[in-house]
Amino acid sequence: MQICSLLHQRYKDFSPCLIQGLLKAFFPGKAGDDIDPDKNSRAMKKRSTLKLLMELYFVGIVEDASTFINIIKDLTSVEHLKDRETTQTNLTLLASFARQGKHFLGLQKHGQEAYDEFFMGLNITDDLKTFFKKSLSSYYDAAVAILMSEHASLRAMESENAKILNVKGELSDENTALYEKLRKSFDQLLRCVSSLAEALDMQPPVMPDDGHTTRVTTASELSPSGKHFSAVEPIWDDEDTKAFYESLPDLRVFVPGVLLGEAEPKLVDQHGKVHEQTGEHKLEQGTEVQNNAEASVPEHQLEGKTNVGSKNREKKDKTGKEISKEKEADQKGDIEREKVRVTDGASLDNLLQRLPRCVSRDLIDQLTVEFCYLNSKANRKKLARALFNVPRTSLELLPFYSRLVATLSTCMKDLPSMLLSMLEEEFNFLMNKKDQIKIETKIRNIRFIGELCKFNIAPSGLVFSCLKACLDDFSHHNIDVACNLLETCGRFLYLSQGTTVRMSNMLEILRRLKNVKNLDPHHSTLVENAYYLCKPPERSARVSKVRPPLHQYIRKLLFSDLDKTSVQHVLRQLRKLPWAECEEYLVKCFLKVHKGKYSQVHLIALLTAGLSHYHDDFHVAVVDEVLEEIRVGLELNDYAMQQRQLAHMRFLGELYNYEHIDSSVIFDTLYLITVFGHGTLEQDLLDPPEDFFRIRMIVTLLQTCGHYFDRGSSKRKLDRFLLHFQRYILNKGPLPLDVEFDVQ
Repeated sequence: MQICSLLHQRYKDFSPCLIQGLLKAFFPGKAGDDIDPDKNSRAMKKRSTLKLLMELYFVGIVEDASTFINIIKDLTSVEHLKDRETTQTNLTLLASFARQGKHFLGLQKHGQEAYDEFFMGLNITDDLKTFFKKSLSSYYDAAVAILMSEHASLRAMESENAKILNVKGELSDENTALYEKLRKSFDQLLRCVSSLAEALDMQPPVMPDDGHTTRVTTASELSPSGKHFSAVEPIWDDEDTKAFYESLPDLRVFVPGVLLGEAEPKLVDQHGKVHEQTGEHKLEQGTEVQNNAEASVPEHQLEGKTNVGSKNREKKDKTGKEISKEKEADQKGDIEREKVRVTDGASLDNLLQRLPRCVSRDLIDQLTVEFCYLNSKANRKKLARALFNVPRTSLELLPFYSRLVATLSTCMKDLPSMLLSMLEEEFNFLMNKKDQIKIETKIRNIRFIGELCKFNIAPSGLVFSCLKACLDDFSHHNIDVACNLLETCGRFLYLSQGTTVRMSNMLEILRRLKNVKNLDPHHSTLVENAYYLCKPPERSARVSKVRPPLHQYIRKLLFSDLDKTSVQHVLRQLRKLPWAECEEYLVKCFLKVHKGKYSQVHLIALLTAGLSHYHDDFHVAVVDEVLEEIRVGLELNDYAMQQRQLAHMRFLGELYNYEHIDSSVIFDTLYLITVFGHGTLEQDLLDPPEDFFRIRMIVTLLQTCGHYFDRGSSKRKLDRFLLHFQRYILNKGPLPLDVEFDVQ
């Protein structure tokens, strides 16, 4: 712009030629002047040209605002709406025009009221403002109409995909490609329209509710290894977990078949025959007997007796005695049955009271077998109700309750259906209520469903419908419920053959919802934990280093067995080693003092002293390597090596304590630490002013062996060094509290 302004001031013919050349970007000549075949390049050229033209108008090089009329007419032509790429390009250009030239549209530029006087001098008529605003608004309305139409098509396709996914579990590549293409086109158009709406100070278009449809993905997008990876990765974490969920006791081994309901049809047939014989016998009795026995004979038998004549009157007294005996027998039977019923009820109540205390596999299996001896339809209903009413805070009971249901389901088919119907009814009730209370009840409910799913009692379709209900309204307690469901059975479904694709789609939806929703830190952490619990991030397996048995034995002696009581034993074992073969590795292990306990560094020095009596060059090699490691640490100044450096300083001090090195080595090391790198270009890297680690190194060394420098020349050397050290500290500035304490 400056260049253009200066050229315009010097050359009279510059601005007409410039404007004519710039307009060719929008209206190329018939010969096709410099038409760029690449649409993206052409769009970028149009955008920069339009910006430049507007700036030229603002500084007075372009004098007539009507220059922009033809440009806007061309950009807002309805013909361009037929081509998607052109429509998106034009929307972007119009948004740029509206943002830069709000005064052309009669819009107030926020926060720039000071420029109003400048814009007033541009001499843009009201007719021009009306034209520009009307043109952009009409084009915006047409683009919104296309956007709504595409959204409706997208919704229809998502609905169809959801149906196919529910039936088959995955989509064909053709359907997926078609869906992704339409989705990408819609997203791009939505961004362009929203950008223009913002530039025009209008509300962006709001898409109608998507009717609870969810986006889908293909199996090829799930993982690098595709949908067959679950065959490699085990569903259960360990053998105990696998046995808990898959190895259920066979009740037929522990309980007679008659108690499991397997012999019930035969018993019913036998009881039916007995009743028929009794009825026939009673129908042959006389009318007087009928009157005497009326109180104890059922109604349907009385009706059958009304048509029987009086016969065998001679046997009347005998028959009356028989009937009176039968009455007594019936009364005794009723009393016995009542006693059994009372006993069964007491036993069931006792069993249900023990239920919350069954917190192990053996206890719940034992209780399962005991319930079989009380098996009846009424008792099964009571058991289902007791299982359903598990305390909302006792989530640890849910796996054991689910195991009980799974074990009984092999013989009592109605028990799982009763429990599942109650759980599903409760879930729907809590979801429809939409209040933010009873979070513990919601979590208990969904975790129970998840545990039943892991025993293959609850169908996967029920779990997915519950999860989808939570994702469709992903807020407040629904986030907690969805995460608890995924934590319970998400990984099981993700790794199970047949539900992998669908669970992956759900996890992808969960991830996208987390990205677009402004979740609080608690819910954000919950979602991340649930997602990565089901689908851990891929990482290569850790390759363990393979060491020879002899090296493993040395490491065991030094890093595991070594302590005050075993130091002599370790020394004897080290002396027994083949020295020529192990000396180099022993030196290497002695230098890794940071891998053992810091309080046992002196024991490594003691071992060095013990071995030096038998191998003269061993302690020399150890001292050389320690000094070299200290110097390397100073050269690198790596934060990750600081623990190792402190251990080496302690080790060096202990070597002095065991008389392996002279005081001169200690003082040379102390002076090296204070001066290394100083006066060089790398001083700020090797020893920054805010880095106090070298002070810690000096303090560690002096704390280890400094108390021996209390007389003679060593004391004079220490006093001189302490002055030097104090000067070094003063150069550093104020010390952190912990470092200052150590120094004092």
